[in-house]
Amino acid sequence: MKYPTIHEAALSLKGATHDYKEEWGADRFFIGEKMFAMLGTNKEGRDILTVKVEPNQGEILRSENTAIIPGYYMNKSHWVSVLLDEENNAEFLAKLLAHGYEQVLRKLPKYRQKEIEG
Repeated sequence: MKYPTIHEAALSLKGATHDYKEEWGADRFFIGEKMFAMLGTNKEGRDILTVKVEPNQGEILRSENTAIIPGYYMNKSHWVSVLLDEENNAEFLAKLLAHGYEQVLRKLPKYRQKEIEG
């Protein structure tokens, strides 16, 4: 596991699960059956963390941090990718993962939210 702090941060979120998509070479993180983050590489072979965000939040993040680009192979307004060779602040990445988790959790049916939240 190349980025244990990312795995730990993502899986510390209540009800979060993980799988590995071999065809993509990517670790995927879910809440319910919906993905909120993915850890993999882009076409240049650079390590990236792709996370679900609010559309306006994505624009703000990209304008403030050059390591953040539109979501790689995702909807560019709802996802951002972080170039991990340029941004490796564990606290920032954990907050970004928590934001993505919340975005997806709020879209789940109320009964699923209650199941997950306990």
